Amino acid sequence: MKDILNTPIHFPCGAVMKNKFMLAPMTNTQSYEDGRLSDDEYHWLTMRAKGQFGLVMTCAAHVQAVGKGFPGQLGIFGEEHLPGHRKLAEGIKKHGSLAVVQLHHAGMRTPVELVEQAPVCPSKSEKHGARALSLEEVHQLREDFIAAALRAKQAGYDGVEVHGAHGYILTQFLSQKINQRTDEYGGSLENRARLLFEVVNGIREQCGPEFLLGVRLSPERFGMQLSAIKTICQRFVAEGKIDFLDISLWDCFKLPEEVEFQNKSLLEHFTELDYQKIKVTVAGKIRTGPEVKKILAAGIDFVTIGRAGILHHDFPVQVANNSAFTPVDTPVSKTYLQKEGLGESFVRYMQKWEGFVEESTS
Repeated sequence: MKDILNTPIHFPCGAVMKNKFMLAPMTNTQSYEDGRLSDDEYHWLTMRAKGQFGLVMTCAAHVQAVGKGFPGQLGIFGEEHLPGHRKLAEGIKKHGSLAVVQLHHAGMRTPVELVEQAPVCPSKSEKHGARALSLEEVHQLREDFIAAALRAKQAGYDGVEVHGAHGYILTQFLSQKINQRTDEYGGSLENRARLLFEVVNGIREQCGPEFLLGVRLSPERFGMQLSAIKTICQRFVAEGKIDFLDISLWDCFKLPEEVEFQNKSLLEHFTELDYQKIKVTVAGKIRTGPEVKKILAAGIDFVTIGRAGILHHDFPVQVANNSAFTPVDTPVSKTYLQKEGLGESFVRYMQKWEGFVEESTS
């Protein structure tokens, strides 16, 4: 698999990714509470660029202060965030990697203690203590996603990914279960997807044809239906405004949850689509050299690596040098993770993952 490090991906916008490895956008809780970049977050991400990930994506960066999803989250909703983003974009690109910000808003999943007000949602959610957005606020949310993309471009990033997955606010609009609106942003799938497409089309219009633009989607959980996500993928392909689709499958090798679609794996449901010029990546338990090979052989353009990228900052190099590469066994020590570029706060966050960090560490 030596050539895997030297086989570039050419995106429709003209951007070139030097190989087939993308670092997944991962929660790491190590920036400042006002959203400014910390040295720990800078070190964690630039170390992955140095480790030869062809595309390094930030953690989810919130586009509104009220959309904060976790403590220590990187923000991109204000001008005060620009200096840190300029530094980060430069630091990633210095190693030949594409630098991309993931644009995010947690919606009803925003912890109230982080924003000291009720979280927002397409519709009122008593379970989450969330209030419904007004129509004016929906329009403002769209504009704030677009403004954040412009901020990313100004900071020097190669592009952005719009986070439409994992039950965050754009997923909440897509979900027939969560979205109970009766205006043009609720009801039919076309209406529920309206905000997502308005955000994406606005970013393309404002940031220009040479700005790398991707969308993350997930086909299950939070009321998402596999057929709906496949329909949305096909619409993105037909409209031709984006460069890549990032499909988060939770587990690339499992069967769909919906019984009627269990004639094939989740992965096969997405590899059977015709993406034309648009590139596609998947995420979900791709942890070893053989698994990387299996995903690429299935017709996926490049792999998105999470857990294995935490354990090995140079995972792409390891796989290129050894097609049978398997990451170090877990649990690992706190010291090991620190050597792999994780700051103190990130290590504490990883201790919440069962069996990932040794319990008795110094």
